[in-house]
Amino acid sequence: MRPRMRAGVALVGLLTLTMLAACGGGGQEAAKSSAEGVTITMWTRAATQAQSERLVAAYNKSHKNQVKLTVVPTDNYQPRIAAAAGAKQLPDVFAADVIFVPNYTSQGLFLDLTDRINALPYKDKLAPSHMKLGTLDGRMYTLPHTLDLSVWFWNKDLYAKAGLDPEKGPTSLKEFAEQATAVQQKLGKDGKVHGTFFGGNCGGCYVFTFWPAVWAAGGDVMNAEGTTSLNDQPAMTSVFKIYHDLYADGVAGPSSKEEQGPTWTGFFPKGEIGVMPMPSTTLGLMPKDMKIGVTPIAGPDGGESTFVGGDSIGISATTKNADAAWDFLSWTVSDEAQVEVMAKNKDVLARTDLASNKYSSEDPRVVLINSLVAKGRTPYALRFGQTFNDPQGPFLRLAREAVFGDAGKVPQLNAEITKSLQQ
Repeated sequence: MRPRMRAGVALVGLLTLTMLAACGGGGQEAAKSSAEGVTITMWTRAATQAQSERLVAAYNKSHKNQVKLTVVPTDNYQPRIAAAAGAKQLPDVFAADVIFVPNYTSQGLFLDLTDRINALPYKDKLAPSHMKLGTLDGRMYTLPHTLDLSVWFWNKDLYAKAGLDPEKGPTSLKEFAEQATAVQQKLGKDGKVHGTFFGGNCGGCYVFTFWPAVWAAGGDVMNAEGTTSLNDQPAMTSVFKIYHDLYADGVAGPSSKEEQGPTWTGFFPKGEIGVMPMPSTTLGLMPKDMKIGVTPIAGPDGGESTFVGGDSIGISATTKNADAAWDFLSWTVSDEAQVEVMAKNKDVLARTDLASNKYSSEDPRVVLINSLVAKGRTPYALRFGQTFNDPQGPFLRLAREAVFGDAGKVPQLNAEITKSLQQ
């Protein structure tokens, strides 16, 4: 989930969907089409437009079957899916933010792909977090489509100017704070350079960049069922405290407090930030002459983890072109597509066995990012969007009190998160 942090419009009552009953259960395969020359329809959200367009273009160039892609504005995607599902007008194939996939599978929107996926020779090498969230009652409904991981970037030139070793990034959150503080103290007097930055008024930013530090420390943010919040436990509150101090001490950029998400990744590429959590997909967008180090997000005392975001993709339960749709989906996770389309463009791969390949091997940072797919997590909760992403949701209130306000309110606010998860 690369946080499009306003996407907390969250599932628009998504699928209280009595209207979806007619969509059919995931266990019944829709009519198949084995004919060549079939055109299937596909939807994706704008956040993953570039990767989707590349995959579709490569497939269309090399196959008789064709894919007609429609890109929907990210903030409109959830309502569009809900409306199409109710009218039984879903496309043959559609992608979805991986965090919302459990809601879709529970409502029967996707075709059951279990037998087809089990036949893939590399089925056990598919991104485990994405596969987990696309599985319901032991049946598999989606494949990984695009992946975005949270990692720490550091600016090697600023480190050198601050007297730090430019080749050694932080290996713990405490060390992260120390290095950010060193950059601030040595270079921040003009008010332009800051030790770090984060999206402090953005629920999705917090979960994408703070939660991996909890996991790296061996903690959890929810129970396995996604019905009880653990954001008041020491593993989480210790992470909040470190960021609280970074902001209170003026090490984090002052606009961190009001950053709502749309511009949170825009400061690092300008060379103004020493070290900060970033989406892995931004590495290929950085200035070519910028010297950037990449390292896993760590807990207060070490470890490593990442939030495995991005999109999963499945075949709609109402398709009449199941075979043609599967031909495309299975091709997107093939060696050819993963290496010659995704890896060639420095995208994170959907298969752990291809983490090191002829393209990624040219850049050790890309190999590192790909290796984290097997170690990271994607949290599960049916009411994730309403609870954690929504700007009016309970998690953002808790995070802001913990980082900028009264930490004493955290237990009460955590109870509100649990209440939201259980509705």
